[in-house]
Amino acid sequence: MKKVLVALSGGVDSSTTAYLLKQQGFDVSALTLKLYDSHSRASVSLQAIEDAKKVCDFLNIKHYVLDLQKEFQDTIINNFITSYLSATTPNPCILCNEKIKFGLLLDYAKKEGFDYLATGHYAKIEKTDDEYKLKIGKDKSKDQTYFLYRLTQNELKNLMFPLADYTKEEIRNIATSANLPVANKPDSQEICFIEKTYHEFLQKNIKDFNKKVLPGLIVDVNGKKLGKHKGLIFYTIGQRSGLGITTPEPVYVLKMDKATNTLIVGTKKDVFSRVAKIKDITFVSNKFDGNNFKADVKIRRMHEPASALISKDIILFNNEQASVTPGQSAVFYDGPYVIGGGIII
Repeated sequence: MKKVLVALSGGVDSSTTAYLLKQQGFDVSALTLKLYDSHSRASVSLQAIEDAKKVCDFLNIKHYVLDLQKEFQDTIINNFITSYLSATTPNPCILCNEKIKFGLLLDYAKKEGFDYLATGHYAKIEKTDDEYKLKIGKDKSKDQTYFLYRLTQNELKNLMFPLADYTKEEIRNIATSANLPVANKPDSQEICFIEKTYHEFLQKNIKDFNKKVLPGLIVDVNGKKLGKHKGLIFYTIGQRSGLGITTPEPVYVLKMDKATNTLIVGTKKDVFSRVAKIKDITFVSNKFDGNNFKADVKIRRMHEPASALISKDIILFNNEQASVTPGQSAVFYDGPYVIGGGIII
């Protein structure tokens, strides 16, 4: 009997994951990560642990709690803060999956003798003759492969995504039919440590905020002064509202120049680009060399995949794309399969 450790957040997806695996005859245990008690989301973290324990008691499986608060602070939250201070827009969920869930937690699972780590992600792992593939699952509206693109063969061989062949509605129905204690629990927001807005979080957590986040000029593409911004962290590429300036036609944020503390804006046509440069590129397959290949590329989770040619660290899109944003990830697809991806610079 294979031993499986379920990463149990206390939500309906991970709880149903544990239920399905037990129904399938696996030797199931569950673990809840303690990540941010020292922040304003402490009550949410404690509630998650309590909910997870109720589910484990209901399913009669062992429940563990692993305290990774320091690691989460050092790796995820600090990166979130420094990215915004560097005038880029980070994606903490991608980094958390790579470093925490499928890094430290997977290492823990292996060390404790588990054959697999299972999570409630909506994605599919497909085993071929000689390797594992990461694929979009049944529920395309809930697809989470964008957040998982940094997985490699080293991790995929020890992972299970039991929700791959279900829709979210089907999972809710299974949880309800099974009388799971969290069957009616609302879905959580994507950034778990943000209570209200990321602006408020940054203001609370950046030391000497008023010295590090300073007002500066808003200029157009020709350098003409249009007004003042209140600090670059309050803006993102493609933003139109909340700029506090009046112009003959709508303008959008094109660039945040950290060196000069300047916000550069332009008209709708200026928002589009055919080229993106990327760094920290990874591939799912060990056999992929990554030189000069065609792929469909997503530059945000909800972005429609766009055809492109990738040549080393340059993406050349067939058609112009709106709001290519430094700090976000560009993820490469071959149909429903994830090839890999990198971080936009």
